[in-house]
Amino acid sequence: MDIDPLNPPGQDEPVTVMTSDARARRLNSWVAITVALLATFMGICKVRDDNLVQAMQQAQADKIDHWSFYQARNIRQEVAQAQVDQLEIITAGQSDAVRARSAPVIERYKALVAEQKIKKEDLRKQAETDQKTYDDLNFHDDQFDLSDALTAIAISLLALTSLTQRRWLFWVALTASVFGVIMGLAGLLAWQLHPDVLSRLLS
Repeated sequence: MDIDPLNPPGQDEPVTVMTSDARARRLNSWVAITVALLATFMGICKVRDDNLVQAMQQAQADKIDHWSFYQARNIRQEVAQAQVDQLEIITAGQSDAVRARSAPVIERYKALVAEQKIKKEDLRKQAETDQKTYDDLNFHDDQFDLSDALTAIAISLLALTSLTQRRWLFWVALTASVFGVIMGLAGLLAWQLHPDVLSRLLS
């Protein structure tokens, strides 16, 4: 068997190994950069999401308070109205002098009824505003939740990519990353982007 001096035996194997190692290092570098960027983005979204959750809790507490005050105003109105009805019934068969003395009391209770009705209506509007505020904040909180889920999936796939050196896993992870970043940006920039089907599936 003749030996080619320009291509000694075993020369192809080290070149192949070096090429494979270079590809692995390049793939791992891309994985590391992608993970670092995703982790940074997740941190930014987490800060904003925590602030949203606090605002949601405050809106929920305000709504409960306003509805509680609404019920208190309603009770006061009902009690005052009962007093008006009772006094009108009592004085109906009385003399003009008795009705004249009772008239200021009746008017005072009627004024109290009207006042409580107005204040009760204001509280109802405030409670409904609180609910709308909560719903608006929850809309964006769902966006951050989806972003966290998709980004976590992407990071898990990137870890598998680094272990298995399968390039197709990197592209799958990159796809999940893109959707995660889009949902995170939607929450940060208040975009009206909300995949309801996916939200119901994950909720």
